[in-house]
Amino acid sequence: MLTKLDTRKILVNVQNIQTVEANPDTVIFLGGGKKLLVKESLEEIYNMLQEG
Repeated sequence: MLTKLDTRKILVNVQNIQTVEANPDTVIFLGGGKKLLVKESLEEIYNMLQEG
């Protein structure tokens, strides 16, 4: 589960994730050109994907 910058909790289908960048906010780029800004760090997202 991820947290958007407005504190809403969201679930993302990991198969739709293209890339994740930290610059300094963490941005998840999805297929179709959509992007999400989240509070979790790049490392936290990496760990979530490894556990999942």
